[in-house]
Amino acid sequence: MRALGPGSVSSFLKIILDVVYVALWIGVVVLALIAVAALLFSFNPEIIGHISSGVGAELGRLGPMMAGVLAAATVYVVGVLIIVGRLRKIFSTLTAGDPFHPENVARLRLIGLILASLELGRYVVAALSRMLMSGEVRSVDTGFNPTAWFAVLVVFVLAEVFREGARLRREAELTI
Repeated sequence: MRALGPGSVSSFLKIILDVVYVALWIGVVVLALIAVAALLFSFNPEIIGHISSGVGAELGRLGPMMAGVLAAATVYVVGVLIIVGRLRKIFSTLTAGDPFHPENVARLRLIGLILASLELGRYVVAALSRMLMSGEVRSVDTGFNPTAWFAVLVVFVLAEVFREGARLRREAELTI
């Protein structure tokens, strides 16, 4: 089976990325709505009339924290959504048989930056959750993740490979 062009593995992967892209948009909307609902219920737990007073008080106490966690999850999913969106565009060029499209370099660099930002954001969220939930959280993963940083480096190296491929293609187009 071919790697590039219509009917290839890259076109199959593009279809999968399209489905994931739609699912991520749905996830962003659902997470944002749940975060807003958690925040509203924390300010006015009596909105839910049939909740006992103990649960309502607990909801009022934990609501802002839940809203913050859900907001962080929403930001994370938006980052993944941007990555998948750029991958869709890269795979569109692969399906068209043009892997060294000049815009793929910028797309890969953006993917690398977002991957690095998501990993740094994970450290920030872990540190904040340790500070805010001091006695309530048993373990929060704040450790260094070499796999994530390796992925960031791989994406930046691939961006440079694509940049060199685009340069060679431009030179070949100028050759008579």
